[in-house]
Amino acid sequence: MLYKFKSKATADLIMLEPNGKQILRIIGKEPVPKGILEVLEMPRAIEALRQAVQQEEDTRAQLDAQNLSSSADTKDTKDSKGAVTSGQERPVSLRQRAAPFIEMLQRAHKAGKDVVWGA
Repeated sequence: MLYKFKSKATADLIMLEPNGKQILRIIGKEPVPKGILEVLEMPRAIEALRQAVQQEEDTRAQLDAQNLSSSADTKDTKDSKGAVTSGQERPVSLRQRAAPFIEMLQRAHKAGKDVVWGA
């Protein structure tokens, strides 16, 4: 399933189900197939997303610091473009997933338009 977020102030935003559910939970909405985020709720939702992003980054930084000593013996390799990689792929961060949604909320709030979603 996909979540399709819409507003009259922005282009549509499509997310895969797990990511859409995560975003909705963070902003305090039930991850139901259809819903609405009203203009008055948007500042709180934006702040909740920013706090969640910061929390994830703090946690990731702590884990990186802990793993730094244990990965000293890990050999770096070069990827197909010649960039050095540590051999371990990083998952897509919440910041990357939330940024388009935060931008949508900011634009919709400024224009005074609700955001709705559906499957």
